[in-house]
Amino acid sequence: MHMADALLSPAVGAAMYGATAAAVAKAVKETDVSEAGQRRLPLMAVSGAFVFAAQMINFTIPGTGSSGHICGGILLAGLLGGGPALLTIASVLLIQCLFFADGGLLALGANIFNMGVIPCMIIYPLLFRPLLRRYGEKGIPAVTILSCITGLELGAFFVVTETLVSGITELPAGVFLGLMLPIHLAIGAVEGVITAAVFACVKQTRPELLMETVLGNAAQSPAADAGSAAYPARSLKKTVVMLAVLAALTGGGLSLLASGYPDGLEWSMEKTAGTAELERTGAVHDAAAAFQEAAAVFPDYDFKDGEGTGTSASGLIGGLMTCALAGAAGCAVVLIKRRRKAG
Repeated sequence: MHMADALLSPAVGAAMYGATAAAVAKAVKETDVSEAGQRRLPLMAVSGAFVFAAQMINFTIPGTGSSGHICGGILLAGLLGGGPALLTIASVLLIQCLFFADGGLLALGANIFNMGVIPCMIIYPLLFRPLLRRYGEKGIPAVTILSCITGLELGAFFVVTETLVSGITELPAGVFLGLMLPIHLAIGAVEGVITAAVFACVKQTRPELLMETVLGNAAQSPAADAGSAAYPARSLKKTVVMLAVLAALTGGGLSLLASGYPDGLEWSMEKTAGTAELERTGAVHDAAAAFQEAAAVFPDYDFKDGEGTGTSASGLIGGLMTCALAGAAGCAVVLIKRRRKAG
């Protein structure tokens, strides 16, 4: 669902940057910088690397000629909480945009909003967390799948709305929406199953991690207090190592198995406008394209020669870059909030 710059007007692109910046500020405010929160910084870094790698693997949607990839918002929120998850997915999307030319620079604010703010700051606190608090561990698979589907559907709706407000006449809203919602329903269902499977793997190393996150980020109540007693602080080392290994295997190896079909957004555009690559000119679009072209060291997850031999290197290097940026973002939040508290 990575939008290209041609799908947005400069005004809408700027507005989405503003909305995303406000959400990120809220995420920083919500990020726990206590000792317990700081213990999750390595998890924040490696989970970002895993999501980067996982997004490289497009899976085929049978019978459609389309494909999809996980967005990872619910996965990150379940492991980290909503605020840290948004900072992590923003790190993923920033690395993808600048160094891999995946998603436009003008569209970066919209992409973070659609794939990060919606699942982490809307779906997680309003759907995932309340349902999981109600149904407990037995409800993790169903709640995860429902949350992923809802997040993808809302994200798809926002993509169509953003193109409509931008005046993209090649994509009539009714037709475009009629294609985007069904295909992202299928993609969301697959993402839900994959996310539930990752949660099941995490449960093998830290059985209480998801419930600890859900209860720890909920408003204080007798239930939350009881949950804190039920899920005492424990080491995250095994979980961090497991996700690091999964990130390396996924980015360095499994990424080679990605489907060659267009993703849900490209497929919907082709069905609507006859092409997945619209053209836009103007000072803002031209400047954004020039900057991105200069910055992208692995355009389209390949070496610049375009021979198709750089996929594994892209997965491993991009994962390391995301790991470093997400970890640095978490550390910066801790330092800033500590200094403010001390002052």
